[in-house]
Amino acid sequence: MKKILITHSYFLRFDPKQWATGKPYAPLGTLYAVSFLKKHGFLVSFLDTMFSKGPEAIIHSLDEEHPDILVIYDDGFNYLTKMCLQNMRDAAFKMIRYAKTRGCTVIVSSSDSTDRFEMYINAGADFILLGEAEQSLLELINELSNENPEYLKIGGLAFKQDDQIIKTNNRSVLKDLDSLPFPAWDVIDMKPYRDMWLKNTGYFSMNMGTTRGCPFKCNWCAKPIYGNRYNSRSPQNVVSELMMLKQKFRFDHIWFCDDIFGLKPGWVREFADLVEKSGLDFKFKMQGRVDLLLQENNIRDLERAGCENIWMGAESGSQRILDAMDKGTTVQQIYDATHLLKHCGIKPSFFIQFGYLNEEKEDIEKTISMINELLPYEIGISVSYPLPGTVFFEKVKSQLGDKTNWKDSDELALMFKNTYQPAFYKQLHRYVHKSYRKHLAYDNIRQLIARPFGINSFRIKRALSALYYLPAAFIDKLKLRKLEKPAIG
Repeated sequence: MKKILITHSYFLRFDPKQWATGKPYAPLGTLYAVSFLKKHGFLVSFLDTMFSKGPEAIIHSLDEEHPDILVIYDDGFNYLTKMCLQNMRDAAFKMIRYAKTRGCTVIVSSSDSTDRFEMYINAGADFILLGEAEQSLLELINELSNENPEYLKIGGLAFKQDDQIIKTNNRSVLKDLDSLPFPAWDVIDMKPYRDMWLKNTGYFSMNMGTTRGCPFKCNWCAKPIYGNRYNSRSPQNVVSELMMLKQKFRFDHIWFCDDIFGLKPGWVREFADLVEKSGLDFKFKMQGRVDLLLQENNIRDLERAGCENIWMGAESGSQRILDAMDKGTTVQQIYDATHLLKHCGIKPSFFIQFGYLNEEKEDIEKTISMINELLPYEIGISVSYPLPGTVFFEKVKSQLGDKTNWKDSDELALMFKNTYQPAFYKQLHRYVHKSYRKHLAYDNIRQLIARPFGINSFRIKRALSALYYLPAAFIDKLKLRKLEKPAIG
């Protein structure tokens, strides 16, 4: 039986912003691949590169274990890996070279390699798994053991044959997610994850996926792994894993890393009922669409289940931009969902995107006004980032040069021509954050005046932060105005 080493190409140290934030999550997709192969009787070892200093970390495992097959299987649940960052691609290429010089067959599965399989094959990989990959990986490893392997019959595969790169038929996504074994939580050392979380937050959070895919069609959103299909685990299956993880790792908090949590009618209600019956005591955060949160009794049920923070893809405070994105939501729904979440004691957080095609000053001002009026718990600001397979990418690909990916998640480079020059959007990011913090400080001052008996150190600290953010926001706004001139060329 062939010996298999599975790893991934996300190195936390190569993403300085995420390293400084210090909130790492285990490579969930990789652990699914390990458990799937183990279920089918394969000899599998695992190397977690999350905290490694660089791709050279794999050399020891290659020389110690002498695997026949190296599988670089990235975590398709993590939005950071879905961003296809250049630093991680470079690391993957180095690992491929280290493995090939030791005679390994190299298999790669990731969002980036699905989009750019030719690039990975030319870098030395033998096979690229396209899209959802557990079943393709199983079939490929079985075929590698045959005397006359027939790779063409395996769906979702790219490889080189007779100096030609071959791409087989697409593979249908798995519908029965309950048929999958739980991720191989037994092979990973969770101590460094726990230690970093406790150091930076005071609590320990783990990640879990309850669904795969997203049926909505925002035209900038890349979905190379699961596409537009949406399949869900049962609430019973999810709660069973939660109970196992609680007993094994004593987590305090869960990040449900689904693109959309609880889309199926009645799913959230049943999940909340089961959590209450199980006696589980934990908090969680999730991603949700503003229109879906306003349906049924979803927010009340999420509150019952332990939800404390919902990240919403608000994107823009301009309806014109939301419509251009094919977002399918309204600015009014953002306001309504935010107010309802706050009323129910759940913290609303916003994903915001600046720099979409033809965004004008008025659109930007509407977005800033929305943030400062609604005062979400957190904001995550990005600039429009074209990824292959999207309508947005097709619109701007003729403007893209050699640089088509950010090197890390904080680069925020605008890689196509837009209303303003790239430096404007970098400064806009700084200004919006400071303006938001300034308004948070003002809000805490108002609350201290209105309820002086509710004074605590947190509110005082927030209120006093106005002494910094008031002048800082003013200075950043002046800098922004100097850059407020049309892009050239």
